[in-house]
Amino acid sequence: MAAAASLVAAVGTVAGMVSALDGSGGGDVARPRVTRSPDLLPLPAVPTATSAPASGPSPSPSNSKTVKQKPTPRASTGQSVATASTRLYRHTDSQVLDWVRAHRSDPRRPLIESRIADRPAAVWFADFTPGTITSRVRAVTSTAAREDRVPVLVPYAIPERDCGGASEGGAPDIAAYDSWAQRFAAGLGSGEVVVILEPDALSQTECLSGGQLADRYAALARAGRAFKSANPRARVYYDAGHSDWNPAGTQAARLRAAGAASPASSDGVFTNVSNFNRTSAEVAYARRVLAAMGGPPSLGAVIDTSRNGNGAPAGGAWCDPSGRKLGQAPTLRTGERGIDAYLWVKLPGESDGCKGEPGSFAPDYAYDLAD
Repeated sequence: MAAAASLVAAVGTVAGMVSALDGSGGGDVARPRVTRSPDLLPLPAVPTATSAPASGPSPSPSNSKTVKQKPTPRASTGQSVATASTRLYRHTDSQVLDWVRAHRSDPRRPLIESRIADRPAAVWFADFTPGTITSRVRAVTSTAAREDRVPVLVPYAIPERDCGGASEGGAPDIAAYDSWAQRFAAGLGSGEVVVILEPDALSQTECLSGGQLADRYAALARAGRAFKSANPRARVYYDAGHSDWNPAGTQAARLRAAGAASPASSDGVFTNVSNFNRTSAEVAYARRVLAAMGGPPSLGAVIDTSRNGNGAPAGGAWCDPSGRKLGQAPTLRTGERGIDAYLWVKLPGESDGCKGEPGSFAPDYAYDLAD
């Protein structure tokens, strides 16, 4: 991910997601493939209908270096985390669940299981596999509908993704992305679903030429319209970065250009994906962005609260920084005007690349977040 104006971690799309990848043996896996980059943070992973998920983007880069681990489990402090909404869907295929199942006698297991594994989190689709994307999306949405739950889906395949950083990849070109997005839309079903459309796609654009940026805006607008046309109950949110990245006016102009101010393609914006900024700061920022966008009052915002319990670390450290904690549990009822949900988009415990491979589950890190 390209460096943001602030040293505070920006949305990262490499390492930590619940994922839904193709398990066909053709090279796709449930966890994202990433290449190391000194400047990027990892994202959450993607689901497959059959194999375990991983989660996607990382926070934005900073000058910070590797963070020292604290591998020895400590007794729980008794810190309470709010109860999650029972309406949100918890995908049953994730790295943290894999770890919990395989480590029943581990002293860290009860805390990680109760405070992370048992929470609903986003399901990422970060691989470009047009032939299977419809069935894999449908596998999640149909299961959620049977359980009367609301799934949170993250399409993450925009061309030039992450500007060649640690979360690089995506569709080979805009035409291929348009086709992939249409196929994604075909799997959305008819139940309520939340779509977090392309983290970082509107915050991190410095690698694009003017023509490429215009193409990206148009592609995102088409994707949003396709999702809402395929399922009128789909709620689609566009990338607003976070409060320490681009100014609200700058981000709002990009969002307008990408169709985010139009209810035909958008229900609003999302902020703080894979980052650590406090909820109060993100609420204020999201409201400024929405006001500057000039869309209808029906537009709202969702905030990633997965790792922001202690706020952002000093000095802009972004890579698995020590001292972070889980934020407010996922919920569709925030009590805040214009804020539609607090969600765990980045999967807590999946590494940014310092306490494990980017996107891999790091139990020590998860334990520290949950303790």
